[in-house]
Order: sequence, then structure tokens, then C-alpha cells
Amino acid sequence: MKIELSELEFRRLLDMVYVGNWVLNSMRGLDRFADYDNVESRLFSYCSSHDMHSLVQYPEGVARPSSAFEHGGIHEAIADYEDSMFFEILAEELARRDMDFEPISPENFSELTNRIDEYIAEFEQNGIDNISLDR
Repeated sequence: MKIELSELEFRRLLDMVYVGNWVLNSMRGLDRFADYDNVESRLFSYCSSHDMHSLVQYPEGVARPSSAFEHGGIHEAIADYEDSMFFEILAEELARRDMDFEPISPENFSELTNRIDEYIAEFEQNGIDNISLDR
């Protein structure tokens, strides 16, 4: 298979492959999906021939994203996504809790979305400052 990309498209593809592999493998410890690591490695191996030497390193002869790549802003993008998902999931879980975890139906969907929107508005204004746990 041959895919033609501009240098910028290739650079964006590196970001997307890294983020995808990070999502799939970052929490797996030694039980990683090796085939995703292999695709990432293969793609990063092309950095050297495209004047992107600073984005790749070769520990033990295997192409891997370099420290410069990993510290170049990609983890900030991942963290922004995680923060957004955290608040969205928390808002939905709290809204469903408020509704006694009733199954979602056409009749209560509007109530659920209104409650979610209220929680999202609270989180946007105050973050987690007003969250407390009763023990």
C-alpha cells in the first residue's frame, strides 16, 4: 500500500497515531497491544527520512517517539481531552444519580440533559471546588 502525504499531513498523522496508541496502551502495563506499538514504531521510523529527526529515537534499535515529541505539547492535548471527558462523565453520572438511575427513555431524556447542562455549567464556573463527599 502506498499513501502520499504532505509533510504537514505526515506530522499530523504522527500525532494521531501517538494519541491513539497512548489511549489504547497507556494503562495496560506489560499487557500492551503490541501490534499498535509496531504500527507506531513503523510510522515514526519514517521521521529520519523526512527531516524530522528530533521526533524519533531508537532505543534498542526500535523507532519510538522521542522525548522532544512527547514533551512538545501532545500530552497537553491529551490532558485537555481527559479534563473534558472527566467533567462530562461526572455530570452525566451525577444527573443519573439525581434521577435514581432510572433507565433513560424519551419521557425523561429532556430532564437528564437539563440536569447534565446544569452540572456542566457549575463545573465551568467552579471546577470541582463545590464538590463534597458525605461519609
